[in-house]
Amino acid sequence: MRESFILFVYFTLNFQIRVKLALPGNINNEYYIIKSMKKYNVGIIGYSWAAGAHIEAINKTSLAQVTAVCSSRDLDPRELSERHGGSVMCYTQLDLMLKDPSIHAVSICGYPADHPRQAIASAIAGKHLIIEKPVALTWEDCLAVESVVKKTGVKTCVCFECRYSSQLVAIKGIIDQGLLGRIHYGEVDYYHGIGPWYGQYRWNIKKDAAGSSLLTAGCHAMDALLLCMGSEFDSVTSYSASSSNDGFARYEYPTSSVSIIKFKNGAVGKVASVIDCLQPYYFHFHLVGSEGTLLDNKFYSAKLPGLNRNKWSELSVKMLDSGDVSDHPYQAQFEAFFKAIEEDRQMPLTSLADALKTHEVIFAADKSAEMNG
Repeated sequence: MRESFILFVYFTLNFQIRVKLALPGNINNEYYIIKSMKKYNVGIIGYSWAAGAHIEAINKTSLAQVTAVCSSRDLDPRELSERHGGSVMCYTQLDLMLKDPSIHAVSICGYPADHPRQAIASAIAGKHLIIEKPVALTWEDCLAVESVVKKTGVKTCVCFECRYSSQLVAIKGIIDQGLLGRIHYGEVDYYHGIGPWYGQYRWNIKKDAAGSSLLTAGCHAMDALLLCMGSEFDSVTSYSASSSNDGFARYEYPTSSVSIIKFKNGAVGKVASVIDCLQPYYFHFHLVGSEGTLLDNKFYSAKLPGLNRNKWSELSVKMLDSGDVSDHPYQAQFEAFFKAIEEDRQMPLTSLADALKTHEVIFAADKSAEMNG
């Protein structure tokens, strides 16, 4: 006698169609067919705190979803599929995941020292790249990644996601509308205590894993300064120091640095990167121009008649006030990335080419700090 069956069709929160085939008499005998309603499938490399934020943000975009994770740990695909929605395959070998023709892009969320190798292998496999910062721990490795990306033609996105924050979007809008005039001095500083209480501390303390205070964290401040100043850098001088607090004693590199940047248009900038502070997270902006000044979320502009020069006007924006990756504007950045892939162009603001300009200044600053003792 021929068995009958029942089909259940329903939509998941991950914009997929799921079909369940249940055979009578054996309710556990179920088969799932997943059909994606989005265009791009993404594989995640590394399953970390940052990876969780990437997965959530990618799945919320209009064009992409995460369908695979590669980790050195043995992960349960059923558990990850339930946790993140959709159908997620799990791999322990990167080369096997990269052989999957259904994966269009990868998001590299592993340890920074592994980023160049993973980016190069993924680009050679024809996968578009999302790379968590930093791209690499040396300038030479950055150039190696750039060379392969140019040869393969894959699209790139580097996670300097603060450029997509409402605070920095508003600041850039004020600059672009000329409300500050010509900026001749700018400072953007990063204060975030990364001590034993913080998740990434266990590996962040190692020089061969994190590089420097500026490279591992303060890079966001350097990147923001370069965006705001609107000029190529000419030279940089940097000095570094370390805290005497026992909580930071295990660091293999100086945990505070200050860099002075001279720009080709004559302007001067300053970036402090302080990861040994005992205070709330603080991302500081101070831009001084010929027509006005901006301080964090406040500004004054002589271009706006009627403003009181002795009082600040306040910007109603969400501040960059947390180092928690779940608080970062990844979704807006990734949406722009997948739209750029769709339109066969480089993404705005945070392509590899954009990011390498920031990396070049960072490596020059770190070299200066080392020479200055």
